[in-house]
Amino acid sequence: MSLDNGPEIYTESMGDFLQAMRAPGPRMEEDAVAPAAPGPRLNLEPEDLKNGLGKLVLTLVKLLHELMERQAIRRLEAGSLSEEQIEKIGATLLRQTEEIERLRLEFNLEEEDLNLDLGPLGKLL
Repeated sequence: MSLDNGPEIYTESMGDFLQAMRAPGPRMEEDAVAPAAPGPRLNLEPEDLKNGLGKLVLTLVKLLHELMERQAIRRLEAGSLSEEQIEKIGATLLRQTEEIERLRLEFNLEEEDLNLDLGPLGKLL
C-alpha cells in the first residue's frame, strides 16, 4: 500500500524547506475549509509598545499574586501558619495588591485588560 502524495523532499536548509512549502501543489477541494485570515498586525508605536509590554508584565505579576494568595489560603486552612506568619502574609499580599493597582492605573489599563482570553481554556484569571 503506497501513501505517495507527491515528491518527498529532504533538506537541511530552512530556506529550501520554505521554498518547497511555497511551491504550487494540488488545489484544495471545493468543500475543504479555507485557512483562517491572518491575525492583527504587530503595532510598533512607541507608546502602544510600552503599554503592551506593561500589560504583559502586569498580567504575569497578577497571575503570580493570585497563585500566592491561593497557596496562603491553603496553608491557612491546613493550620500550618502561625499568627505572626498570617499577619506577614496578609500585609505582603495587601501591599502587592496596592502596587498592582497603582501600576495598572499608570499604564491606563482596565481590570479586564489583565485577564487574557486563552480560547478554549477560558480566561486566565
